[in-house]
Amino acid sequence: MPHVSVRHAEPDDYEAMHRIMSAPKVAAGTLQLPLQSAEAWRKRLAEPPEGLFLLVACVEGEVVGNLGLETSPNRPRIRHVGSIGMAVRYDWQGRGVGTALMEAAMDLADNWLNLTRIELRVYVDNPAAVALYKRFGFEIEGTHRRLAFRDGGYVDAYSMARIR
Repeated sequence: MPHVSVRHAEPDDYEAMHRIMSAPKVAAGTLQLPLQSAEAWRKRLAEPPEGLFLLVACVEGEVVGNLGLETSPNRPRIRHVGSIGMAVRYDWQGRGVGTALMEAAMDLADNWLNLTRIELRVYVDNPAAVALYKRFGFEIEGTHRRLAFRDGGYVDAYSMARIR
């Protein structure tokens, strides 16, 4: 396995993020719309909202995955909750990139942000992602039926969370 390093996303990463999210298989696995412009990614990275931590996974300096950890610093009753979304470039899936991103995100959540609940949604037809999240202590809390419209039809998603 190649060495995967994780760092905070920088505005100059927008082209790599655009490349990752433009792949049909990657877009289909997220709640993002396909065919977003590179400019939209540049703006998102240049001006992230408060409470959003964007991480990127790199192999030999090349961005091959990303993870967003969204918190609610201005909502006192759910300040302890974070929500994650992740994408790995299609040609790097199954090679440890998701694991590296999850390790970094859980360290940030546990040791720096004091988040006690991390939640996510994952499509029921993505067993590799479900298995990854379970390895990090996430449990399925329920199923959202017909949560998203994808490829001309509706797809269900699990609600998963890790509580510490």
